[in-house]
Order: sequence, then structure tokens, then C-alpha cells
Amino acid sequence: MSTVVTEHVAQSPRHRTFYLAAGPEDGPLIIFVHGWPELSLSWRHQLPCMASLGFRAIAPDMRGYGRSSVYRTHEAYAQEHIVADMIELLDSLKAEKAVWVGHDWGSPVVWNIASHHPERCLAAASLCVPYYTIERGLDSVIPLVDRRVYPERDYPAGQWEYMRFYEENFAKVTGQFDADPYKLVKALFRKGDPSGVMKPARTAMVRKDGGWFRGAPCAPDVPRDPDVASEEDLQVYAEALKRNSFFGPDSWYVNHAANAAYAARAVNDGHLDMPVLFLAARYDYTCESVTSRLAEPMRARCRNLTEQIIASGHWMAQEKPVQVNAALVQWLATKIPQAWPHWPDV
Repeated sequence: MSTVVTEHVAQSPRHRTFYLAAGPEDGPLIIFVHGWPELSLSWRHQLPCMASLGFRAIAPDMRGYGRSSVYRTHEAYAQEHIVADMIELLDSLKAEKAVWVGHDWGSPVVWNIASHHPERCLAAASLCVPYYTIERGLDSVIPLVDRRVYPERDYPAGQWEYMRFYEENFAKVTGQFDADPYKLVKALFRKGDPSGVMKPARTAMVRKDGGWFRGAPCAPDVPRDPDVASEEDLQVYAEALKRNSFFGPDSWYVNHAANAAYAARAVNDGHLDMPVLFLAARYDYTCESVTSRLAEPMRARCRNLTEQIIASGHWMAQEKPVQVNAALVQWLATKIPQAWPHWPDV
């Protein structure tokens, strides 16, 4: 079975989506949706694995990223438009349904596909971000903050303080990132640190510090973490971010009101009946779902839910690809056997 990864473009009158693909063209479809500030490249460990099993594995560059369309208004990055991009991608693949897998801001996209277009979603999986949280707007997650770690007087928005900073100081934060995208991704893409358990996440400090990096104009120059990304990977990320700027990626964070209004129009009162997999990262202290209440709304609204904890930081698919792939494959084989590739008799 070929695991060669190839490059493609889905073009419609409203949007261009670049995507990577691997596996037989007639294989069952599984689509991987990246988050901030990543690329289709983020799924480099998953595409060959799923292709080797006979799936048609797809990973798009999301709007504002890489070789997909870039827009220059904040409103263009509301979830409703991004979901429309993905439905057009599915149409271009001439498929009725897919298994959708998301991470970081890709997770709200997958959750919105599942809750607004269940007929296009065979199953849904998420790394790090549980259902019925940030896709419903920032105000939906603040009541779930663990106040043992984030006293309200010190951290009104808890670990989500950085999102408030984006709303209040968009030009400043985007300028910090655009100043040196290479140093930024080198500093960001790091494995999980067990010493951070029950301590405030760095994202909680952004507002107090007047920006990322304690208010410095750009990211510090720190050594690369080889357990998460190679030098070649970092160069690809940095080049794309330098070319497009962070305006688009950061604009995903400033559409909370529009996203909440869109989420309110979900079908089935927001309940999901298809198989759902949630992989929680034990050492992801922003999307902390192991000891906090962040995953509780998901458990109340997913009727066929599988959960697993991975001993990983936030960049789970890159840090712990073997564990992530094993969890996905086990879930697909046991919960969605009808989606499993059919091998010809020999």
C-alpha cells in the first residue's frame, strides 16, 4: 500500500484549499484539521500511517495558512466560513462523509462539522480540545476554569487570558509573532512538561505581562526541541507564516460572538450521535481536560464517546505520534468498523 504524500488544490469560486493526501483514492476518507499556528504538515506522522491501512488520508492548510486562501478582515475567519471551506473540500473529493480529526483550533472546526452537518460526518475525533467549549465562544469556557489554579481576582479568564489579550491588543500580539516567525515556532513546538501540573499555564500570564514573552518584541531564541519538530519542519512552518503573516491565524481568536451565534444553530440541540473520540493531553495546561471541568459539557452531549489520556503536551500529534496513531486506529477498528478499508481477496 503506497504511503506517498502528494499535493493537491481544491478550488471553488469562494475559496482555495491546498491539501496533502496519501493512500488509495478509493479508500475510506479521513480528514485531519490543524490548528494555530500550524499547517497540513502537522499531520505528517498520521498521513502515512492511515494510508498504509488503506484509508485516503487528507490534511488541508486551513484558511489564512500555507497555500490556502488568505483574507484581510477578521470576520473572514469566523467558524461558519471555515466550516464551509471544509464542506467544499469534501465535495471536491466527491465524498458524502468522512471521519474528521481536529487539533487546537482545528477541533472547533471538526466539532462544528459534526454538530451542523452530521450527514457529512461519519465520526469525529479531537486532540486536546473537548466538544462544546471554545467553538461556542470564549464566554462558554470561563465558567469551566479551575479556580484552584486560577483565582478569579488574579486570572479573570483563567488560562484563556491570552485570548482576551488578542481581543484587546490584536496589532501588538500579531506584531510580536510577525517579528520572527522562526524563533516563535522554535519556542512554541515543545514537548509536555510534567512539572507544570496544577500550575498556571503561560497563556494565563499574557495579559498581565502585556504580551507574550513577558512583553518582549519577539520570541526568545531557544534551542529546538527535537522530540517535536525537525529543523526542516520548523523552516517550513516559519516560511509559510512569514509569507502570509499572522493576521489570519490570529484572527481565528477574535470571532467569539459570531462563533457563539453559529454554534447556537447546531442541529439536534447540539447532541452528537456519531462515534466521537477525545484524546486529552495530560501536560497541556491551556486545554487542561484531565483535572478540570473542561470536558464535562462534551460528556453530556456525546452519546457514543471514547476518551483516552495521552502523556503529552499540546502538540500531541507531533510529540507522541505512535500513541496518537494507535488510539485512532483502535477507535476506528472498534467503533466504526464500517469505515475500515476492505482489502481485496488474494
